[in-house]
Amino acid sequence: QIRKEFKEVTDMGPVIVTDSLTKKYKTKAVVDQIDLRIPGGSIYGFLGPNGAGKSTTLKMLLGLVKPTEGHIQIFGKEINSKNRLTILSETGSLIEAPAYYGHLSGKENLQIVCTLKNVPEKEIQRVLHIVRMEEQQNKKVSQYSLGMKQRLGLAAALLGNPKILLLDEPTNGLDPAGIQEMRELICSLPASFGITVLISSHLLSEMDQMATHVGIINQGQLIFQDSLNVLHEHSRGRLYLHTSDDQAALLLLKNSGISAQWRDGRLSLKLMDDSRIMRAVALLVNSGIGILRLEEQQMSLEDIFLQLTGKQVSL
Repeated sequence: QIRKEFKEVTDMGPVIVTDSLTKKYKTKAVVDQIDLRIPGGSIYGFLGPNGAGKSTTLKMLLGLVKPTEGHIQIFGKEINSKNRLTILSETGSLIEAPAYYGHLSGKENLQIVCTLKNVPEKEIQRVLHIVRMEEQQNKKVSQYSLGMKQRLGLAAALLGNPKILLLDEPTNGLDPAGIQEMRELICSLPASFGITVLISSHLLSEMDQMATHVGIINQGQLIFQDSLNVLHEHSRGRLYLHTSDDQAALLLLKNSGISAQWRDGRLSLKLMDDSRIMRAVALLVNSGIGILRLEEQQMSLEDIFLQLTGKQVSL
């Protein structure tokens, strides 16, 4: 079931709202009637495989692509030609690969962005501190690693104190250390600076470690939207038991009315409340069956995506 409204977990209401947002190229709907609700102060993970419509949606929010139909509200105001620049001045973005002047230093590149954004240059040291690049600011960008270029792009997006940050696949192409660094930076933004982050990705495991809320898009349609906790409620967790005699344990539990089965070569129980788990364990121990291991296992985000879409996501 598609969830179009959040169970709000923040004090702020939604800062981005779309209604029936659609983008068609000829007759093909790349984005098809999506209703986003992005709470203030959240990290909203916009998930889906490559080609699902994530980047097109972000470009429509930024006014880079004109919607075929539908409405966009940011900070409670519907975007139109008159107020678009005023509203978007409070947003920052990192869409696709950021472009730089390689022969200039990181600081000089940010000075150019300050001029374009009409932001005072004193902002540069603040954003360099946030992305931890003070020591590399005078090095030519052509000598930067990919991770440093991504951090410089994030610094440019943070110029002007935006209230909303839109990031399109910000960890794409980074090595594990770079991904970890970018993740820590993004996670710090809502609490430290009051920034709402909308981040698109096809890396479901990444979002599991960053997002507070999730929207899943597949073939242009929003198939799930809610908090990350609600998404994990779909995971139908199970308990796996390893005992001194698994077959005897399986028979005993079944005869006692406890739902148990042999699954993936292991003794499996449906996830139950603590009192029923204690009863099952006590039953086995009192019957002389030793408990060697009791393990709770939930479906991964990848498994949940597969369950929702019937399609394995590209990783």
